[in-house]
Amino acid sequence: MSRENSFHGPLADPAADAGHLGHPPRMGFFTDTSVCIGCKACEVACKEWNNVPEDGIDLLGMSFDNTGMLGAGSWRHVAFVEQERPLGRQDAGLADLPTGPSRSEAAAETVSRALPVAGRGGGDLGTAPVHLGFPSFELPGAGTGAQGRTEFRWLMSSDVCKHCTHAGCLDVCPTGALFRTEFSTVVVQEDICNGCGYCVSGCPYGVIDRRPDDGRAWKCTLCYDRLRGSMEPACAQACPTDSIQFGPLDELRERAARRVAELHGAGVPEARLYGHDPGDGVGGDGAFFLLLDEPEVYGLPPDPVVPTRDLATMWRYAGLAAAALLTAATAVFLEAGR
Repeated sequence: MSRENSFHGPLADPAADAGHLGHPPRMGFFTDTSVCIGCKACEVACKEWNNVPEDGIDLLGMSFDNTGMLGAGSWRHVAFVEQERPLGRQDAGLADLPTGPSRSEAAAETVSRALPVAGRGGGDLGTAPVHLGFPSFELPGAGTGAQGRTEFRWLMSSDVCKHCTHAGCLDVCPTGALFRTEFSTVVVQEDICNGCGYCVSGCPYGVIDRRPDDGRAWKCTLCYDRLRGSMEPACAQACPTDSIQFGPLDELRERAARRVAELHGAGVPEARLYGHDPGDGVGGDGAFFLLLDEPEVYGLPPDPVVPTRDLATMWRYAGLAAAALLTAATAVFLEAGR
């Protein structure tokens, strides 16, 4: 019996709570925004693997952002935020990022173990010139010195469904189209969804959206089909800097804590984790982030709370109010009868 709307404490094992016995470890994403280069490889890989329709390539007047937000046509969204602040030292510790077997070897590993991260290096990311074989040319602004501008920085982050421990979308779905997988992720079955839209309002992150052509809800599945085939999600596999890291959630949390400590030691005190705390309003996220500024800067809610958190209390109060009303009505009826 599911207890998705239970808030007596964080659910350490959502898959078991949903009825999966002998399931694999809880899998998830850790997105280290400090090494995101905004290449959008994750967006492209997600669309290609999941057959997500093209939803426009026009710039939105928001720097290089051409998707704007997560939605039925964008299961991954790379945010671009330009700030008038120095770059800082967020590249510290890149050389120490975990490396492992090649992608072909990783695909052969079972999902019950951590899928190794491909060896990509990245220790000198953005610090040395790269010769691409093209003729040399003068950079824009070279005559004015604008190319040496350092008092600004880009904050880039690849956003995705959080696969919450307490999933509001799962709580309110009336058809069973949403379900909890054996990996503790949350998936929408498009052939069962009736387009009611309850899940849209039930998500505290505004992730789920309906397509205008058929009204059905769509979102990231954390590549459930690939997980079942012992493969890494397409977005994580395509990420060239390991900004998107995939694996057992407990291991990712340990890795993220070490990364934050490295950045703090390198003089980046604003580095923080978002969505990793099992005590927050959604019981912790299956996809969490390392941020270099407040969540609102990235378009994330500062204190997300699943709408169904107080559902049991609301029904209890409604029951008490109904009982009181019935008692009062009975008393009035008896008094009138005398």
